[in-house]
Amino acid sequence: MDGLARPPTKTLGWLAWIAVWGPGLLVMLADTDAGNVVTGAEAGARWGYRLLPLLLLLIPMLYMVQELTVRLGISTGRGHGELIRERFGFGWACLSTAGLAAAAIGSLVTEFTGVAGIGELYGLSRSVTLPFAALALLAVVGTGSCRRVERAAIAIGLFELAFFAVAWAARPSASTLAGDALDLPLRDHQFLYLAAAVIGATFNPWMIFYQQSAIADKKLRPEHLTAARWDTAFGAVLTQCLTGAVLIAAAATLGAGGASAGLDSVGEISKALSPLLGENFGRLAFSAGVLGASMVAAIVCSLALAWGVGEVAGYRRSLEYHPFAAKWFYGVYALAVVGAAAVVGFVPDLLWLNIAAQVLNAFLMPLVIGFLVALAVTALPGSLRPRGLYLWLLIGVSAVVIAVGLYGGVAGLM
Repeated sequence: MDGLARPPTKTLGWLAWIAVWGPGLLVMLADTDAGNVVTGAEAGARWGYRLLPLLLLLIPMLYMVQELTVRLGISTGRGHGELIRERFGFGWACLSTAGLAAAAIGSLVTEFTGVAGIGELYGLSRSVTLPFAALALLAVVGTGSCRRVERAAIAIGLFELAFFAVAWAARPSASTLAGDALDLPLRDHQFLYLAAAVIGATFNPWMIFYQQSAIADKKLRPEHLTAARWDTAFGAVLTQCLTGAVLIAAAATLGAGGASAGLDSVGEISKALSPLLGENFGRLAFSAGVLGASMVAAIVCSLALAWGVGEVAGYRRSLEYHPFAAKWFYGVYALAVVGAAAVVGFVPDLLWLNIAAQVLNAFLMPLVIGFLVALAVTALPGSLRPRGLYLWLLIGVSAVVIAVGLYGGVAGLM
């Protein structure tokens, strides 16, 4: 297809191929964050398997959207905010960064809510878990190396694979799954609101900022394009399957008797799902998954915010510099992390924000996807520019998903 055209590239060896991987997988592991886990569990608890098909059908669009950031990062060498400022001006860049800030701050608060909830399962107060988590996040990024940050964050994020074990142990019913897929309560406003949350949980604005800036910071070149695409494709499948695993486990347990009253805390989700693998091991597996998801997402969305603000303000991407050589960059990152931890420490019950933050992402999609497509058709060279059937498919699918997200979000608020 025209949209997939690419310039001639050299063949990469296996070691070089593996070295390219990182930004796509990392941003997708971050997408399966605490808010995503809560949204998946809430969807399964309330509506059984009914939202699972939507979750899986979003995989192609998720890949198409993030793959555009790969093209932009490789071909221009610029971050997302920097490119918007260059192409459309300072005002539009500020608007895009305001959307990024709203999404990133909402996500950060949900990540620390997840950390606090898991700590409380083991009798640890927030005064212990939140400062420890904040210090760990500052230490990981303070190394001043993009590659080290990627490796550490991916290692943390791989704990999310525990969700697959939980879903397998739940032994979902194939007949119930098929029946739920055909029984969609499209007139129920709460169902539509959760559908909007599922869409918003899949498309976080900070994912676009992070992956494009990370690729530019990593200095990937055109010969790395194929490897970077596979990195993104694998991550897109993995993140949706991880969230689907949480939904399946919740549907097979909490939602087995029909629509429930919903969930009140991360602890309640853990208590419901942990017995599937045995009380102690199950709690440990679920806790590791949520902590891994929360920590890697906190790293990614904080870095995305620091990159985005820096690119619009005019200072360079700075992850390859040590903290004292890039004070503004690390200052924004630290302020975001410490501020979110403080909010969760002082406000006891913020679980409701997990789903609300995902719906906010759905409302931000027209702005985020609009800028991305506009950049793709104006900033990319002809060989990488999406066009023809691929471009119209991207626009059409995006328009449908955005419309469903907006309609569900508005319907749920009425």
